[in-house]
Amino acid sequence: MSQTSYHFTSESVSEGHPDKVSDRVSDAIVDLFLSKDSEARVAVETLTTTNRIVLAGEVRCAVPVSKEEMIETARQAVKSIGYEQDGFHWKNAIVECHVHEQSAHIAMGVDAGDGKEEGAGDQGIMFGYAVNETPELMPAPIAYSHDIVRKLAEARHDGSRPEFGPDAKSQVTLQYENGKPVGCTSVVVSTQHSEGFSQNQMKELVRPYVEAVLPKGWMPPEEEFYVNPTGQFVIGGPDGDAGLTGRKIIVDTYGGAAPHGGGAFSGKDPTKVDRSAAYASRYLAKNVVAAGLADRCLIQVSYAIGVAKPLSVYVDLYGTGKVSEEKLVDAINEVMDLSPRGIREHLGLNKPIYERTAAYGHFGRTPDADGGFSWEKTDLVDALKKAVA
Repeated sequence: MSQTSYHFTSESVSEGHPDKVSDRVSDAIVDLFLSKDSEARVAVETLTTTNRIVLAGEVRCAVPVSKEEMIETARQAVKSIGYEQDGFHWKNAIVECHVHEQSAHIAMGVDAGDGKEEGAGDQGIMFGYAVNETPELMPAPIAYSHDIVRKLAEARHDGSRPEFGPDAKSQVTLQYENGKPVGCTSVVVSTQHSEGFSQNQMKELVRPYVEAVLPKGWMPPEEEFYVNPTGQFVIGGPDGDAGLTGRKIIVDTYGGAAPHGGGAFSGKDPTKVDRSAAYASRYLAKNVVAAGLADRCLIQVSYAIGVAKPLSVYVDLYGTGKVSEEKLVDAINEVMDLSPRGIREHLGLNKPIYERTAAYGHFGRTPDADGGFSWEKTDLVDALKKAVA
């Protein structure tokens, strides 16, 4: 029997966290290539450390993209975050670019041609999840964690809290009763800050942003509200800790409330099913819950490199379904083509829309007019209802 009363914790990190700086740079490179060629192939990793940024990976593009363009794109991504510190400065950091052409063997397996449909860019399993705990149909702990660090960043950018630095983390623990969140038992926030501020001063500066995120009456007991538990957090970002692309995959998805396939998203063009099929799975799961077909929905898909069709589609409704999982699998295959090209065309993924995904989660976001976060739309509700009727 599943547990119905428990505590559950999720964490988030800000755009200035070293790993998120790396994700941001990698996704800015993806956008650079897709802005030149919508069919570009990109797989770029970023390392950030004290005043150094290293780019590495494989690309293919119909329009030449110089190393100088990639280096300048990396600098502008770091500038937009706000890093102008002695140990990590967008203008002064050394940027190395070791990006080269994509392997011909990978291209041969993935590309369409001679009657062969375009295949998946890699093997793997991808998961999508939705739950009716929040308006955006995300698990509440990760939704609140994201909102806290996002609000701190907004206050820094608009100048209302210049004391805050770019690097920050949050962690929220919620109490669940009968499988539903009913309160908050602890909050942890660590935020980089200017010299000269005490731990208690930072706690009072952070407090209103936490209160604005949590439902009324949900602030935890004072002894369970932790801000900068180490006492000081002046040295932060890549100067304090090296960052790498793809190290915050649980932050990027559901905060641990659902499985993760293991593949990171950032730095990859949408032919890579690590990214596009995870987006499609979230899109389908969200539409299932939005349609009222279940309170919770998990979808898994799997692929083989070079093979167009998914090898499997699995659905788990956690006993909350209004229809059977078997019927829902049939409905999913009816309303959406889950081949790599089918996903990209349905969701309009061949666009420079990825840099904005690099912080505060890839899911639970508001769809943008230019096609960003298209996987958060609920435009399959009617089709799913009809398919299972």
